[in-house]
Amino acid sequence: MEKVAVLLAVIGLAAACSGGTPATLALNSASVDPSYTCPAGSVDAPYSVHGVIGLHNGTPGTVTIKSVTALMTLAAVKGAWLEKVGDKYEAAGVTSTPSSVGPGNNASMQVTIPSMCTRGKTTGSDTSYGEYSIGFTVTTSTGTYKIQSSNLHRIVAA
Repeated sequence: MEKVAVLLAVIGLAAACSGGTPATLALNSASVDPSYTCPAGSVDAPYSVHGVIGLHNGTPGTVTIKSVTALMTLAAVKGAWLEKVGDKYEAAGVTSTPSSVGPGNNASMQVTIPSMCTRGKTTGSDTSYGEYSIGFTVTTSTGTYKIQSSNLHRIVAA
């Protein structure tokens, strides 16, 4: 009888040790291009903001990246700026690669965010810029995850 009790205790201990947090996809880091200088005389000139999101797939299967969105929030301005601090812009047409991450693997997801800028003809030495905080939402086969860029993206317009 003692052997059975010891065996049950060992099985119970093993079960307790194997429990814990379920394996998930983790977004470990995110960063974006630090700045872009809009060419003089530009009106709604398209350009791309590039970002990198560090991923770790802690699941036992491949995780498919379904979509990535980027929300740009104006965090600071210097000089004349068309938007107010706190204004938000959700970029359309965000692309990313890779499209999947294998089990137990790390990946650096490359993200391209379409954006535009306007800059009048340069008439002086005063610099105007807007600094944007960029938040990413990554929708995958295992759920939806959010991460904020660790740095701001500055658009220099004068």
